[in-house]
Amino acid sequence: MRLRDLREDRDFTQTYVAEHLNIKQSTYSQYENGQRQLPLDALIKLARFYGTSTDYILRLTDEPKPYPKSRQMKI
Repeated sequence: MRLRDLREDRDFTQTYVAEHLNIKQSTYSQYENGQRQLPLDALIKLARFYGTSTDYILRLTDEPKPYPKSRQMKI
């Protein structure tokens, strides 16, 4: 994952990002180090926080630009 790179590129601390996710700094550190699996809701929050896509965070693409927002269908 690109969590550390995204955070360091913006000069954010782990504590700052953890506060945004409402988690402890130690938990966030475990996400960055791969010691704990990143929950889907946290992944989505981080993509929005950094203005990128979840695929970019997960290294599925090298394109940092986020996808356009989808329109939800009304049923």
